[in-house]
Amino acid sequence: MLDILYRDDHLIAIHKPSGLLVHRTNLDRHETRFAVQLLRDQIGQRVYPVHRLDKGTSGVLLFALDPDIGRAVSGQFERQEVAKKYLAVVRGHPPETGEIDYPLVKRPDDYEWTPDAEGAPPQEAVTRYRRLAVCELPYEVDRYPTSRYALVELEPLTGRRHQLRRHLKHISHPIIGDATYGKGKHNRLFQTLFGCYRMLLANLELQVRHPVSDKVLTITAPLAEDFAVVLAQLGWKC
Repeated sequence: MLDILYRDDHLIAIHKPSGLLVHRTNLDRHETRFAVQLLRDQIGQRVYPVHRLDKGTSGVLLFALDPDIGRAVSGQFERQEVAKKYLAVVRGHPPETGEIDYPLVKRPDDYEWTPDAEGAPPQEAVTRYRRLAVCELPYEVDRYPTSRYALVELEPLTGRRHQLRRHLKHISHPIIGDATYGKGKHNRLFQTLFGCYRMLLANLELQVRHPVSDKVLTITAPLAEDFAVVLAQLGWKC
């Protein structure tokens, strides 16, 4: 059963676990479980995703219960009118606060990518971050005798595909558990030490304007247990 965080006559939000796809995709043909299908079967009616979370990301995932409502809410995401807050564990110790302003190009694995996008100019992409905690582990990875990690809060001001993952790689503080943009040696250390095989990225808060009441709706998700266990082992409280 999926954990339902919010529900009314128009919208429903769930706490998506890491490892679950939002919907069927050619990029992961072997998968047979999808959030759209599971939620539809759970509540007995069709649902319409208004945004996406990567397979490895956990947290707030919002659906509409009507296609017209879905289009209205999706428009807010497209116009960058939705506020989001994420939590991530990253390699290294980034500055206490910062803003990553680094345009991103569409790639063939982007759901909106078409062959016409080849050679298109990069799109504006901006992410703010705040460092919440740091640690240093007595394990040699790469050329350093110890390994440093940080807990960061992330606020994407734009909504590009894989934006947070690509931006953190750009500043040399990739997310732990990210098999595409991260560092394999650090990912394997977390697997060995903590039994952590997920990407340590979670969408903990979503603020969207309700398409019917026009009021700002804030939906929050607790930290997933498998994420919280790792933080506790690192000595961090969240």
